[in-house]
Amino acid sequence: MSQRVGIEVSIAAAEAAALANVDVIAAYPITPQTHIVEHLADLTADGSLDAEYLAVESEHSAISACMGAVAAGARTFTASASQGLALMHEILFAASSMRAPMVMAVANRAVSAPINIWADHSDIMPQRDTGWGQVFAQNGQEVFDLILQAFKVSENHQVQLPIMVNMDGFIVSHMIEAIEMLDRDEVNSFLPPMNPVRMLDPKAPRSVGTFGAQNVYTEVKMAQDVALQHSAEIWQEVWQEYGDKFGQRYSAVDGLFTEDADIVFVTMGAISETARSAVESMRKEGEKVGLVNIRLWRPFPEEELKKAIGNAKTIAVIDRMLSPGSQAGPVGLEVRSAYSTGSEHPDIHDFVMGLGGRQISRKTFKQLVSDIKANMYVPEKYHLYDARIK
Repeated sequence: MSQRVGIEVSIAAAEAAALANVDVIAAYPITPQTHIVEHLADLTADGSLDAEYLAVESEHSAISACMGAVAAGARTFTASASQGLALMHEILFAASSMRAPMVMAVANRAVSAPINIWADHSDIMPQRDTGWGQVFAQNGQEVFDLILQAFKVSENHQVQLPIMVNMDGFIVSHMIEAIEMLDRDEVNSFLPPMNPVRMLDPKAPRSVGTFGAQNVYTEVKMAQDVALQHSAEIWQEVWQEYGDKFGQRYSAVDGLFTEDADIVFVTMGAISETARSAVESMRKEGEKVGLVNIRLWRPFPEEELKKAIGNAKTIAVIDRMLSPGSQAGPVGLEVRSAYSTGSEHPDIHDFVMGLGGRQISRKTFKQLVSDIKANMYVPEKYHLYDARIK
């Protein structure tokens, strides 16, 4: 039976991977994801988890070892953050192109320079085009649930792609929260043993991911993209099954008070909970504001987003990464793309804030509404917003 437990979210993430009966964990420690792989190392060392733990010399080696494990037919898990995720970058493309199903937990953190260990989305956004499926958790319960769900989506024979589960570093990863923890029987009823589509076999040698000339390369990339786009449907099926079994309901996007909102915030990750509290407070004061939280980042849920936003006159996108030289942040670009056709569309403001862990409070969102209504910002432009509202 599931049990509500007060637990650090990083430990809950590790417990989710263990309950999924992972066969191989390959990882290198980096703040703030270290507690995840430390706990998995403890579980394998004391025999609680029957798995191989590979303590490698770098994140580049970690993801490479994961690819080898998947090729041998093993259910595989890793975790990373910030500069470590950047070091994996080269191999991330290979993992998705070779259709290697695995799950990675990412404790999102700023990248240097200057060195900063606190949360923003500067590490994950450069990975958005690597071909991995990507989801963002708002809290510890979502981290636990999404890791279990990600294995089922990743290993689906119509997908066969790696998936990243993102959580804000420290803000989520190091919090102690009350989480509904499933037991092994419950997880086994939801997540069957891995059933590889293909695997290496010493008795029948073969090569994987070798040279691809002009006559095949485009077709391989097309097949990869088709599978990633189709994974959105698999996510919906998995969320439906998980909700029916365990009561936790998920969707690609969540909308709040958007039916009559004039201004709708679009957020991802932990700040969605801060935004929800701010929106609820402002609604009591008569402000017609709403909120859309994006949970599924890759593939991007364009139609679901537009449906959730509805007829709002203004969209305020919150980006937690600076994209130097661009006219918008990564999330802002996606939202603008969703409205690129048609003669009429909402005013879209893109605000970059919360960099390097700078505080975003309810007051920040209230100040944004005041500033937008005062016409302080030009629509279609990108604003580096100082979140330190006095």
